[in-house]
Amino acid sequence: MSDPLFEVDESGEDVTRADEAASSTAELSPAEKAATREEHLRLAEGALVRADDLVAGYVPGVNILRGCDFYLQDGELVGIIGPNGAGKSTLLKALFGLIPVRSGSVTLRGEDITSAPAHRLVQLGVGYVPQNNNVFPSLTIEENMQMGVWLRSKTFGDRFDYVADLFPLLGDRRKAKAGTLSGGERQMVAMGRALMSKPKLLMLDEPSAGLSPRYVLEIFEQIVKVNKTGVGILMVEQNARQALAFATRGFVLASGQNRFTGTGPELIADPEVAKSFLGG
Repeated sequence: MSDPLFEVDESGEDVTRADEAASSTAELSPAEKAATREEHLRLAEGALVRADDLVAGYVPGVNILRGCDFYLQDGELVGIIGPNGAGKSTLLKALFGLIPVRSGSVTLRGEDITSAPAHRLVQLGVGYVPQNNNVFPSLTIEENMQMGVWLRSKTFGDRFDYVADLFPLLGDRRKAKAGTLSGGERQMVAMGRALMSKPKLLMLDEPSAGLSPRYVLEIFEQIVKVNKTGVGILMVEQNARQALAFATRGFVLASGQNRFTGTGPELIADPEVAKSFLGG
């Protein structure tokens, strides 16, 4: 982990992937091998959503994602972990068209959606819940849910019944203002509103951030419950061990690139992942 992941020129625009520059004889763990470009191309075939060699950032000349690969198959719950500044939240924003993608591509069921506007992605079945400011605090729970089907208001009844079945609190307290709820309850409102549009893919940015231990477990259990209805879930998490315990697969990002990929048990058992990202 001490070697630089990329070689960049002084402008920060030209990027050389370290795995391309490294010796082909280097011994890789299974999780490292699964994160190589060659294995990504093989494993990502037929994916619901995939990103290939993404380079993206917020300001010119500074790339946060530097050759990032990612994929999620139908029905998977995929967790993305890594240190602060690794590009985890940036990847979600790039997938959802919120920041410029400078090179590489994003596809949804084979359709190119690179840098597509957010409203178009919602129409295509992609939901996104940001970490902060993810509810309308002055609106009731019911009004927040209505915002999720703003362009398809006739579907409100059926979709609200679906969401209230997943999160009974939302039905029981539908007239309560979102601003009066606890952090865990607000997170349910945010996920519920995103689910109102009937997404195939739901992207969650740090869903357990700032929650009490009681609500952390409850939110993870609710995420699994949503996933079991057939919704693919991509979840960025700092709570790495719990994320891997619940996820179908995990990706470990470092310096803007996927460095390790595998099931939760595979990643937890990988000595370098455990040492560098899971506290030993």
